[in-house]
Amino acid sequence: MKITVVGAGYVGLVTGACLAEMGNHVVCLDVDARKIAMLQRGEIPIHEPGLDAVVQRNAAAGRLQFTTDVAAAVGHGTLQFIGVGTPPDEDGSADLQYVLAAARNIGRHMTDYKVVVDKSTVPVGTADKVRAAIAEELAARNLQMDYAVVSNPEFLKEGAAVDDFMRPDRVVVGSDDERASLLMRAVYAPFMRNHDKLIVMDVRSAEFTKYAANAMLATRISFMNELALLAERVGADIELVRKGIGSDPRIGTHFLYAGAGYGGSCFPKDVKALIHIGADNGVPLQVLNAVEAANERQKHVLVERVTARFGEDLSGRTLAVWGLAFKPNTDDMREAPSRVVIAELVKRGAKIQAYDPVAMEEAKRVLEGVPGVSFVAGQQAALEGADALLIVTEWKEFRNPDFEFIKATLKQPVIFDGRNLYEPALMKAFGLEYLAIGRAAALPADA
Repeated sequence: MKITVVGAGYVGLVTGACLAEMGNHVVCLDVDARKIAMLQRGEIPIHEPGLDAVVQRNAAAGRLQFTTDVAAAVGHGTLQFIGVGTPPDEDGSADLQYVLAAARNIGRHMTDYKVVVDKSTVPVGTADKVRAAIAEELAARNLQMDYAVVSNPEFLKEGAAVDDFMRPDRVVVGSDDERASLLMRAVYAPFMRNHDKLIVMDVRSAEFTKYAANAMLATRISFMNELALLAERVGADIELVRKGIGSDPRIGTHFLYAGAGYGGSCFPKDVKALIHIGADNGVPLQVLNAVEAANERQKHVLVERVTARFGEDLSGRTLAVWGLAFKPNTDDMREAPSRVVIAELVKRGAKIQAYDPVAMEEAKRVLEGVPGVSFVAGQQAALEGADALLIVTEWKEFRNPDFEFIKATLKQPVIFDGRNLYEPALMKAFGLEYLAIGRAAALPADA
């Protein structure tokens, strides 16, 4: 099948590469000539495990091509996947300018039947706007032509996106056009040979499903973070609480980890957008307002631990920071808790020695101009001359470090753990002062 993917960013590139892997002939279109040139050279502009091999294999086979030629890209695919960005506007609403620009380009250049697939995360009602934009362009050309607009939201986790696409737990398609629905079934059939996981619904419900899913996951995270703060006050251990409630099949174990707050390109943006949609429709979403507020509060918890231990004035203090990306297995720094933590510590006079296995270059870019921040080559180098260690991202290489080296290297043997990676009793045995999230009961009273 011939497929065009508009946008060669995170969603578009993963979508295009994985569709090509199943034998489709895919053309990825992007207006960023630099990015397209990189991809044509076999270079990947984002860090996503396994994606480089899929892209390079299918490009070499001729099934995956990259272009800035809008007319050629529109002419190529019967299915036109729109996977461009929908950044938050100043009021928190999703900015649809790139989605609608893609729709207008399709209407401007199409010469036969197209199925336009909204893959980007978009507000309810976007399909109607896409349909209208295409209709306007066709009218300007004095043409009448059949086309369909469907919603096919992505449910990809950064760091596991290729596996999520290749082995989906569900594929949601919002469509009111029988021909388009059949084509979408044909596209996704190779991904679900053992079990049909495709759910067809009306377009608006599909659009809503994506926001609802991310909002629910964000709610679970903020709920556990608030419980963690309370657990400290009442003398409970949030890790034991997590296991206790997670064993209930009605609750489950996923997204119940207390930490330094969520970040990334999806949860913050989508929670804000859904709040805005609610306000526009006269339905204030009180739970999600609380979720957002709790998350912003949680990003400051590590800073509060540091100032409680060392005082508000951190002048003369050097702090090691392990982990900068908003989550492991990505270089994404968007809305990363580390940005808030570092900014607040620097504001109080601290110097930062930061390390991340993957996100160093992106961190240098987004933290450019922040005084007192240096980037080091490894986790042990970050400890040299530091007063204490802060763990902000739960990379695997941080899970079982050399604790004796940590104690011997830090000026004071203190770990502020924003991801609860270690057992407090073990840290005590190594002679380390360990300040985690919600683990007040994890040590005896004399600890």
